[in-house]
Amino acid sequence: MEERIAGGYDPFVLPFMIGIVFILTYLLIALIRIICIMPKSDRKRLGLSLLKPKIIYKNIKDIFGDCLLHLKIFKCNPLLGYMHASIAFGWFMLIVIGHIEVALFTPQRNGIIYYPLFYRYFVAEQTPTPKGSLFFFLMDFFLLIVLSGIGLAMLKRIRSSALGMKRTTKPCVADRIALYCLWAIFPLRLLAEGFTAEISGGGFLTKSTNTLLANFFGNDINVLPMWWAYSIVLGLFFLALPFSRYMHIPTEPLYILLRNAGIKPSHPRKGIAEAEIYSCSSCGICLDACPMNTQKKNIKYSSVYFIRFLRKNNTQKTNEIADKCLMCGKCVAACPVSVDSCALKQSQRSTITNKLPYNYSFLNDVTIHSETHISDINAQSGSDNNNVLYFAGCMTHLTPAIIKSMTSIFETVKEKYVFADKDGGICCGRPLILAGRTDAAKEVIEKNRELVRNSGCKTIVLSCPICMKVFKEEYNLQGVTILHHTQYINNLILQGRLKLNKSEESFVYHDPCELGRGCNIYNEPRNVISAIGELKKADKEKDKSICCGGSLGSLTLDYADRTQITRESLQALTIENPDKIVTACPLCLKTFGDQSDTPVIDIAQAVADNIK
Repeated sequence: MEERIAGGYDPFVLPFMIGIVFILTYLLIALIRIICIMPKSDRKRLGLSLLKPKIIYKNIKDIFGDCLLHLKIFKCNPLLGYMHASIAFGWFMLIVIGHIEVALFTPQRNGIIYYPLFYRYFVAEQTPTPKGSLFFFLMDFFLLIVLSGIGLAMLKRIRSSALGMKRTTKPCVADRIALYCLWAIFPLRLLAEGFTAEISGGGFLTKSTNTLLANFFGNDINVLPMWWAYSIVLGLFFLALPFSRYMHIPTEPLYILLRNAGIKPSHPRKGIAEAEIYSCSSCGICLDACPMNTQKKNIKYSSVYFIRFLRKNNTQKTNEIADKCLMCGKCVAACPVSVDSCALKQSQRSTITNKLPYNYSFLNDVTIHSETHISDINAQSGSDNNNVLYFAGCMTHLTPAIIKSMTSIFETVKEKYVFADKDGGICCGRPLILAGRTDAAKEVIEKNRELVRNSGCKTIVLSCPICMKVFKEEYNLQGVTILHHTQYINNLILQGRLKLNKSEESFVYHDPCELGRGCNIYNEPRNVISAIGELKKADKEKDKSICCGGSLGSLTLDYADRTQITRESLQALTIENPDKIVTACPLCLKTFGDQSDTPVIDIAQAVADNIK
C-alpha cells in the first residue's frame, strides 16, 4: 500500500472534522457535568467499581451485549435484533478494522482522526497482498452487514409489524435529520469507495459497485463529489446527534458503568438520571410492552414519551405521565439497555410531592401502632426461640384466605413463628414511596425495622410482593433472610418438611409485577405448583407477564382502563383453559377475582388444600 495523496489530506474531510470535533467537545462537557452533579458518595461508588474485576467484566459484557450486539432485542424478536446489531456492531467493526489498516500500512498516519474513515481515498494498492485482500474483504463484508440493517430500518419505519412491532415512536425534527443522515452514510460510503476501487483496490462489494458505476458514470468525474457527500452526511449526523434519539450511542456505555456500580437516580434530571434519559433510543419497544396501551388513548403516557418530555424539561407532561404509570416495570424489562424509567418516574413524583405541604400527623399513630405490635411480638415470643417472623401486609389482611392458609402451613410443619401484624399492622411504606412521599416512608420503615429487630427472628416471611420489594430494597436488615411465602413453601417442600398430594387439577400461574420483575422470583412458585398439579403456560409470563390492572403504582388511571388491562391479562392466562388461576399477590387475587370466570386462588391456598 502507498499513499495516493501527498500529505494524506483533502478539503472534503472538513465537514466530518467539524462534526466530530463538535460531538467530542459536547460529550466531554456533558460527562464532566454529569460527574460533577452526582453526589460525592456516587462518585466514590463509581470509582471503586472500576477497580473491581467482577464489575469490570460485567461492564465489558454488558457494553458488548447491550450496545453492540443488542442481545435483549434478539430474545424479543430475532429480525429486530439483527437490525439493531447489524448497524451498531457493523459500524463498530468498520471503525476498528479501519484503524488496524492504518496501523499496519500507514503507521505515520496514526492519530489522524479522519484517516481511517477515508482510508480508501488516500491509499492506493500497488501489489495485492494476503493481508490487503483480507482487509478489503472484511471491510466490504461489514459494510454489507450495515447496509442490510439500514434496509431493515427503512422497512421498520414504513411497516413496523414486519419486524414484530405493533407501534413505533414519532420522531422529532432532530430525530429525522439524524435518521436520514444515518440512512445515507453507508450507501454514500459504498458509492465513494466504489468510485475509488479501480485506483485504491477493493473487495467483492466495492469492486462490483465499481464495475457497475463505470458502465454508467465513469470514475474520474464523480470520485470527489461522492467523498464530499459522504463527509457532509457524517458531519451533519454528528451535529444533530446531541439533540436526537441517537445520543444513546455514546451515552449507553456511561449509563452501563453507572448502573453496574449500583448507582440509582435520586433526581429525575441529575447524575445517573441524565445518563438514563439520553440512553433511551426511542426504539419504541416499550410501547408494545406497556399494559396501559391496550387503550390507544394511553400510548401518549408510555415511558418513551415520558423520557422525551424529561429531555425537554416539560414538567406538566412528565408529572402527568409519572402519575398515570402503573409502575409494573414491564417497560424496564423490555428496554434493550434496561433504562429504569420507573425509577425516573418515582424520582419525578418525589421531586414534586416532597415540596408540597402534607399532614404527617399519621406518623404519631404509626409510632403508637408500632409500640403496640412490639409488645404483642414480645408476648408471642415469650421465652421461645422463634425462627420466623410472618409479616402479612395490609393487602393480605383484605384477603384473609391467604393468612388462614399460611397459618395452616406453619402449623403443619410445626414452625416456631411470630405473626408481626396479626391484628392489622402498620404499612410497609411501599405505597408512600410510590406516591413520592419518601420522607414519610422512611419514618414508617424505621418503625418496622425496630419491630423486626425486637422479634429476634432471623427469617421474615411475607405474603405481599409489594412488601417484599420494599423490605429487600429499603430495610437494610443485616443478618435477616427475607422470603416471600412462595420461596418459603418451596424450601419446605425441598427439605421434606411439607408433604403434598398431587391433584388432577391444572393450574396457570400469574407472575405478580413486584414479585417477578420487581424481585426476580419466577421459578419457586412454579416448582410449588408443579408439586400439586399440572402447570400450564400463559401466553405471556415471567418478565413479560401482564399487570393485573390493580397496581397501587398508578395514582390517576381510571377504573375502566384498569378493567381493560385486567381482561387482557386474564385472556393471556387462560389461553390453555386451566382449571384455576394461581397468583402470589393479594392485590392480584382481589383484582382477578372480581373479573375472572376461572377460579382464582393464591398459591398458599392451593398448597393448604393439598397438604397430606
